[in-house]
Amino acid sequence: MLRIYNSLTRTKEEFVPIDPPRVRLYVCGMTVYDYCHLGHARVMIVFDLVQRWLRALGHEVTYVRNITDIDDKIIKRARENGESIGELSARFIRFMDEDAAALGVQKPDFEPRATQYLQQMLSLIERLMKRGLAYQAADGDVNFSVRDFGGYGKLSGKSLEDLRAGERIEINSTKRDPLDFVLWKHSKADEPAWDSPWGPGRPGWHIECSAMSSALLGEHFDIHGGGQDLQFPHHENEIAQSEGATGRHFVNTWMHNGFVRVDEEKMSKSLGNFFTIRELLSRYDAEVVRFFVARAHYRSPLNYSDQHLDDARHGLTRLYTALKGVLQEDPAAPDWNEPHARRLREAMNDDFNTPEAVAVLFDLANEVNRSGPKALGRQLRALGGVLGLLQRDTAAFLQGRPPVGAAEEGAASAISEAEIDALIAERQAARKIRDFKRADQVRVELLAKGVVLEDSPQGTTWRRA
Repeated sequence: MLRIYNSLTRTKEEFVPIDPPRVRLYVCGMTVYDYCHLGHARVMIVFDLVQRWLRALGHEVTYVRNITDIDDKIIKRARENGESIGELSARFIRFMDEDAAALGVQKPDFEPRATQYLQQMLSLIERLMKRGLAYQAADGDVNFSVRDFGGYGKLSGKSLEDLRAGERIEINSTKRDPLDFVLWKHSKADEPAWDSPWGPGRPGWHIECSAMSSALLGEHFDIHGGGQDLQFPHHENEIAQSEGATGRHFVNTWMHNGFVRVDEEKMSKSLGNFFTIRELLSRYDAEVVRFFVARAHYRSPLNYSDQHLDDARHGLTRLYTALKGVLQEDPAAPDWNEPHARRLREAMNDDFNTPEAVAVLFDLANEVNRSGPKALGRQLRALGGVLGLLQRDTAAFLQGRPPVGAAEEGAASAISEAEIDALIAERQAARKIRDFKRADQVRVELLAKGVVLEDSPQGTTWRRA
């Protein structure tokens, strides 16, 4: 039985779908005004692993990850660039899709954009106003009245008194309460606007997710996920406005992945330790990055450092080395009765314990390396596939070649494959005439350039160190 840590109850609970075998999963996606960063990569990979495992268990998953394409940051950046918000968001959606594909992240079943669900947002706001939970302020904004919703604070575990004590009073605010949040923002004359019963404006950020999730998954669904930074106020506000409008329980299980840290400090632009996925992929293979994320439990902090990425690269290389002789097209369905598969199932059923699942892969690789049968190698590839790993051609990975169809920008090696092949041919010629000194020199030259030669009765192969 799958057990998931529920942020709402702060306990691990047995996961029971509302309508088995269907599972409805919603994850807060990206605001598309800039390149995605490592924090975004973690969200994408974590919930890709979640939906993969739910499907492996036989559930019929409907996975929704939204795109925020109406936002003050988008408006500001588009104005700075002299382009429309549609042009800006379309470009960065394309970049996001490219980054996700490189990281082995499968496309969600639905990727709704906020601009496509404006009518649903307006309907939700109207319901809140009719129930006395929303009001239009003097400045034209429509706000949610937090004091009138009895369950506010249940996700964050904070009382209204605690929240109000730490809330700054906004100068010239027309809100009834500092904690009230905007549902519909009145637009100034020079800002993009959409029509509404309360005048031209645009939706608040929080209402977008409530409208999109309920439209695609229903008013009550199984799992809602996102980064830990969204737990308050975004997800708290989603609960308030959704349950306030419907009078129904919104989501059964809330999942939040931990923060990304860089050399033990929280990643942020203000600290100067912020970098994009593209910057990371210019230095590391995308599967190494995915493996790095998978080795940490999703709820724990993920600490980035070059040393940790290098360690992940060495670890993934060990796993691929064990797959020598196992063809990429070999059957990929795991044998779930095999002992390693049972252990991996137990790990993943324990709140998606990917560190333990990866440990199982290493144990299995060790058995394969101890002259295990070829079937164990196929099992290793199959179990890796459950995590979105070990699906590439073994020689291609070990030789540092990108996956078929992957962009190669920023990934050029100091020595090309043609140069490597030429040096190997020179070494073989030297060995034929018993010039072992030159043959050894070639090996050393290649090693200095990060290329390891491996001789066997079948010939010489190579891999990137």
